Amino acid sequence: MTVESQGRSNRTWAFSPHLPSAAAVLIVTMAAVLIVSSWLYLASIPNNGRSLISSDSLARSAEFVGDLTGSHSSSSFWRHDNWFDLAKLAGDTLAMSVLAAFIAGIAAFVLIPFAASNVVIVSARGPRRLFQEAMYGLTRALFIATRSVPELLWALIVIFVFTPGILAGALAMAVHNIGVIGRLGADTVEDVEARPIQAIRSAGAGPFQTYLIGILPQITRQLLTFQIYRWEVIIRTTAVVGFVAASGLGYQLRLDLSFFRYKEVGQLLLVYILIVWGVDAISALARRSVR
Repeated sequence: MTVESQGRSNRTWAFSPHLPSAAAVLIVTMAAVLIVSSWLYLASIPNNGRSLISSDSLARSAEFVGDLTGSHSSSSFWRHDNWFDLAKLAGDTLAMSVLAAFIAGIAAFVLIPFAASNVVIVSARGPRRLFQEAMYGLTRALFIATRSVPELLWALIVIFVFTPGILAGALAMAVHNIGVIGRLGADTVEDVEARPIQAIRSAGAGPFQTYLIGILPQITRQLLTFQIYRWEVIIRTTAVVGFVAASGLGYQLRLDLSFFRYKEVGQLLLVYILIVWGVDAISALARRSVR
């Protein structure tokens, strides 16, 4: 097949499709065989006397799904007082997520200039440059340390200092997300156009004046996008952090699972789906507005 480019000198491009090599076909075939055989093997292994695919397992799965969806007691599943209590817990969960996103966003915004080499490292040599490099390295290390520890472990640490509740859960998620948002923001700052920065510095601006005037206007949309995305992630993480923070929907989910109250678990999962759907809609509108 030949295609001629328009608006330029006549040039013929040749396209000749190639069949996959024998080695590629062999690798794909072996991968497919391994995947299928592994699933068949797992399905055949007895689990407490029952295999994964059997009439007994299917019956128990159907019973569990019925308990989870409330089909066995549909009248109690839709009782107004239960959903009113869940609405209160959903409010606590939203408050925890908003507080965590706010704390993480403010702290990361303050620390980002110290973790961007094109902002903080401006001296050519001498003790001042050593100090700037040390500040840069320490801030980057702080971002690594905070995001390396999962939110659940941060929650276990925080509740030793604060009373379990909304504040403890929010702080645990905020500490983790400081490192995430800070790393993304600092990398974005280091990738900005260098010419406006050089022009502002040649006019006598200092590092933070350069950041506020020459860099921040270029990355505002990216920072807002990072912040909104992390809020979506925090909403989902509240289900796990609430297990130990004793607040919101996550704590109630832990109690219901402990007492095998699967109808209540199904209600909580439905509320979580509605919350995440609402947050996704708000995030889409916010991202569209900052484009």
